[in-house]
Amino acid sequence: MTTTKAAESTPMDVSVDCVVFGFDDQKLKILLIEQKQPSDGATIKLQKALPGDLLKDDESLDDAARRVLHELTTLEGIYLKQFQAFGDPNRVRGLKDQEWLRSFRNHPERRVLTVGYYSLVKMDEFNPKAASFAGKAQWIDVYKVPLLAFDHNDIIDQALKMLRHELIADHIGFELLPDKFTLSQLQRLHEIILDKKLDKRNFRKNILKNDRVKALNEKQQGVLHKPAQLFKFNREEESN
Repeated sequence: MTTTKAAESTPMDVSVDCVVFGFDDQKLKILLIEQKQPSDGATIKLQKALPGDLLKDDESLDDAARRVLHELTTLEGIYLKQFQAFGDPNRVRGLKDQEWLRSFRNHPERRVLTVGYYSLVKMDEFNPKAASFAGKAQWIDVYKVPLLAFDHNDIIDQALKMLRHELIADHIGFELLPDKFTLSQLQRLHEIILDKKLDKRNFRKNILKNDRVKALNEKQQGVLHKPAQLFKFNREEESN
């Protein structure tokens, strides 16, 4: 009779990475950070990355994601949703990443499992800032993201797929718009996220079927073209 030796457990770190989407009325943006330089005076090549951090011993996954976002935005109650775990054994072991890890981690060779969250924010409500885990932060066009640290390009691709999937069903696009918006703004947002043109008549017909989209007795102000009617999304009125 043969016996099988139990596999030895491999030490592993757990982190969260946050894909923060914003919309500036023209482009869908994503919030990226620049990695910090080491405090010992050494200079290393820095990369852009998603905001994220290792879990603290007393944190849940959701608490860690909220902490990361609060450091960058100082906002509470941001739309935040867990969407996928990423656990490739080699996801942090590439040559482009090891130099930075050796400067900041006690165990740079250790495997890291990360849980991805995506978040939707109104860009006009805050200016991103540096945080304990990051240098400067900046908005980048989601379709022009450069090569990032680790597997963060793959994480963004998966987050964008989830955003597209839930755009219609869960009405999450309204989280990216001002409280008062035009139907043209809403259609432009959908077209940019879905990366395709939509028929104006059919789009407006479908949107106005939604009981939570309320027409206001207000129009745009301070525009050079004919002012358009404003609408509001009523989050308190749940549809059946």
